[in-house]
Amino acid sequence: MSEQKIRVVVVDDHDMVRRGLSSFLKSFDDLEMVGEARNGREALDVCAEAKPDVVLMDLIMPIMDGVSAIRLLRQQMPQVHIVALTSATEADLVTSALQAGALSYLQKDVNIDQLVNAIRAAARGERILSAEATQALINAATRPNVASYNLTEREREVLQYLVAGLTNAEIAERMYISRSTVKFHVSSLLAKLNVATRAEAITVALKSGLVD
Repeated sequence: MSEQKIRVVVVDDHDMVRRGLSSFLKSFDDLEMVGEARNGREALDVCAEAKPDVVLMDLIMPIMDGVSAIRLLRQQMPQVHIVALTSATEADLVTSALQAGALSYLQKDVNIDQLVNAIRAAARGERILSAEATQALINAATRPNVASYNLTEREREVLQYLVAGLTNAEIAERMYISRSTVKFHVSSLLAKLNVATRAEAITVALKSGLVD
């Protein structure tokens, strides 16, 4: 039996971009484009019908922008993972997209291998940030005004690895603990930081000076 394909929806207001991504996705056996939309409002309707695994979401669009669409889509379909795919690099937009619930943030000039890897990683719930997005987050971080959040030493160590972009499996290997233990620490971190996603935890960590 063949492996189930990753169902992808493309959201972009430029026809050429959507057509290009459609052709790109067809060249990979494990990827399937199941819908497309020209703006955030259309994206909500398309995703409700197509039930994708991953959404490639532009951010600057008419009628409804990508950040608003990401926020609403995460509320309505929390199982769907969203990759912000945009030409924008403004720090505020990067942090807004991640806080809204985007799992990954990539530039439109990303190469084919990087985009495929990001889609596959998103389907597994793993985060990938472009170098520009990572730098924007660092630049947006405020001066350390450290609130302890009552984090344990282990939780701070896990948080440091989250900011570095490591997966649970990689963190487990670095810390010589089980994946289930890492998952427990991550869940505890999210609760203590009062956030819903790993991306939001990273933003809080950077802004609050919880990590170097």
